[in-house]
Amino acid sequence: MINKNRLFIGSCFALITTAMAFAIRAGILNKLGADFQLTDTELGYINQMAFLGFPIATMIGGPLYNAIGPKKIGFVAFFAHLLGIVLTLSATGFWTLFFSTFFIGFANGTVEAAFNPLIAQMYPDNKTTMLNKFHVWFPGGIVIGSLISQAMSGMSWQSQIAMMLIPTAVYGFLFFGQAFPEHKSAEGSSSATNIKAMLSPLYLFMIFCMFLTATTELGTQQWVEKLLGQAGAQPLIILAMVTGLMAVGRFFAGPIIHRLNPTGVLLGSAIFATLGIFLMSSAQGGMTYVSAIVFAIGVCYFWPTMIGFVAEYIPKSGAFGMSIMGGAGMFATSVFQPVIGGWLDSARAEALAGGASAEAAELMAGQATLSNIVILPIILTVAFAILYFVRRKSNVATAGH
Repeated sequence: MINKNRLFIGSCFALITTAMAFAIRAGILNKLGADFQLTDTELGYINQMAFLGFPIATMIGGPLYNAIGPKKIGFVAFFAHLLGIVLTLSATGFWTLFFSTFFIGFANGTVEAAFNPLIAQMYPDNKTTMLNKFHVWFPGGIVIGSLISQAMSGMSWQSQIAMMLIPTAVYGFLFFGQAFPEHKSAEGSSSATNIKAMLSPLYLFMIFCMFLTATTELGTQQWVEKLLGQAGAQPLIILAMVTGLMAVGRFFAGPIIHRLNPTGVLLGSAIFATLGIFLMSSAQGGMTYVSAIVFAIGVCYFWPTMIGFVAEYIPKSGAFGMSIMGGAGMFATSVFQPVIGGWLDSARAEALAGGASAEAAELMAGQATLSNIVILPIILTVAFAILYFVRRKSNVATAGH
């Protein structure tokens, strides 16, 4: 007998592990830089591996879903998480951090490859709402990881990384010995059918948008300590606050999605994300928290609604299409990690050359980098406005139907 509730909870703990990895890594960047004498650009390349391992996993796991199903893919995620955490704990410098972070990223991508389509399959009449409830635990896990990192800030970075073993063990236990649904669905069960749907103009347009939505959300959050560290606010508290608001928003996503539909939600999200990052690029003190709240409203629904859009409007892309959509987002974010690190390094150097103090240079570098990042949601606002009005005007079936 299939225990859907247990499978859903296990999936949520797997996503908590993914999110804690993200939050704790954000919280220990300064310690890693100090311990191993790494520049921000080098830290960017290490971060890049977390985001690059993800799309590689989704490219492998997406088509494999049709052949082996979510159970086996889920256990690959479990063992990859264990391996990545243990290797990180024994890291001795740039290259060991580089490869251990890749394994954690690979595990994170495998979680999405297995459990996004599993949840869409278990709840066929409520896909976008249940995917939002599942993705509550990405920001929810970041809240947990941020608060752990903040509470353990006086301890070693290794002790913080070790905390990730707890949710890993929980989701392994919840999945062990469980029956899973038949993994082939009536729609989109063959990889050839999936690929044909994924070559449709609508899917390719959404891939382009996913590049920008993911980088807007995750690129900003991953560098929160460097971007806002001198803005007169506590970066990890901001990260916990932003992701806490996102978790609440996703949990109550159903009525909003039914009222606005996914395209309306995406357009509104892009507008708020633009405003939030623009405000953060000049905010100091208490206004930093206000601007972060606006940012949270903006990025709250991006990721699960993009996945849900594919599940609802391009169903023949199947599990493969959902996995590649998530992978595209992480791939784009991986590309931007050293870029963001480079923006910080160059803006800081320019500020120091202009006579700024070290503290002022950090503030100026963060603000200059945020001014660069804001271009991404501006492009999204235009793209989603076009999508919204085109879909509203023509109620014809999309290429995936």
